[in-house]
Amino acid sequence: MSEESSASTVRRAASPNDVRLDPVDRAILRELELDARIPNNALAERVGVAPSTCLTRVRSLRERGVIRGFHADVDPAATGRPLQAMVSVRLQAAARRRMREFEDVLTRLPEVRACWFLAGVDDYLLNVAAADSAALRDFVVALNSREEVANTQTSLIFEQVRRRPANDPGPVRGR
Repeated sequence: MSEESSASTVRRAASPNDVRLDPVDRAILRELELDARIPNNALAERVGVAPSTCLTRVRSLRERGVIRGFHADVDPAATGRPLQAMVSVRLQAAARRRMREFEDVLTRLPEVRACWFLAGVDDYLLNVAAADSAALRDFVVALNSREEVANTQTSLIFEQVRRRPANDPGPVRGR
């Protein structure tokens, strides 16, 4: 697939120079980060604009790539994967030219919930979920057996503490 044809199917992240956000856009984004399921009329009321204006703004933010999507926050334990970890991955130097292929492999693995490409010592940080410690071990062993991988480091997640609105009295905790 050429660069030109892939550009039409893959929405590129907006760079800071490409996007101008005014205070209303920023307020909309702040509210959507806290609750992506908020109804348009409630969102409009919270940010102080008409519902039609709010809908147009949200549509524009999506079209410009500022809003990349809306996601369900699924409890991994409910899907049979209660054990979560962060796995740092460092690639072999020779494998760095095939990073996109490696990313495709990573993001198709059922254990991988999120994948970040990093600057620094490690190349990737993975949020993984597994059924138990044996399944996590098997995942890490399989990952380390790939020829592209030079090293991994695993840190268990005990609990996730989520961002909350300033007026919320307590943290929202998740697994």
